[in-house]
Amino acid sequence: MIRAVLFDLDGTLADTERLQWESYRRVLREYGVDVGLDEYRRHWITVAGGPDYACRTYDLPIGVTELRARKTTEYRRLIGAGVDPMPGARAVLERLGPAYRLAVATNTVRDEALHILGHLGLRPLLHAIVAREDYAEAKPAPDAWLAAAAAVDSPPSDCVVIEDTQRGARAGLAAGMRVIAVPSDLTRDNDFTGCIRRLARLDELTPALLDAIGAA
Repeated sequence: MIRAVLFDLDGTLADTERLQWESYRRVLREYGVDVGLDEYRRHWITVAGGPDYACRTYDLPIGVTELRARKTTEYRRLIGAGVDPMPGARAVLERLGPAYRLAVATNTVRDEALHILGHLGLRPLLHAIVAREDYAEAKPAPDAWLAAAAAVDSPPSDCVVIEDTQRGARAGLAAGMRVIAVPSDLTRDNDFTGCIRRLARLDELTPALLDAIGAA
């Protein structure tokens, strides 16, 4: 039986991945590096360790910690100007809310996650928000999803994870949860092996579908 639906944030509910990319570009351009969208997609979104990759590949005069900190400054400027939802984000939470416990589990830090969800008007539709400060290891480790399950008082076996990335999906599977992939245009070639469904859009995520998965 499915009792809880746990959502990723970036690229799943919020259209923020290109803002993340632009934030890194602004910092890296100062060192003569212009990371293209496909490079960012492959080394930041699909797998973990994008800042490490940049420092190593381009022999930057700054370390990973400083790169992340400067990127954060730029990112907060960009999200302060506004964030768009992914298509169907609000509708899916409204559709599932009456029957399921809903949570977000994200690698994003709390103040950024709360700002994004608040800007989109999604916070009142969620029972829990699990941010980077709330668990030990980032995705693809299972910690974020396990923390979200605990936050909505549901065992992992009763949870379904909604993810747009390979590493997030692997984290959900490692947590012992069923995973539904809803890839974006940036993650359509990710490896979603092990996911119980792959959907083209959030509009396809319905109580009827979850009932069928729970009964299987």
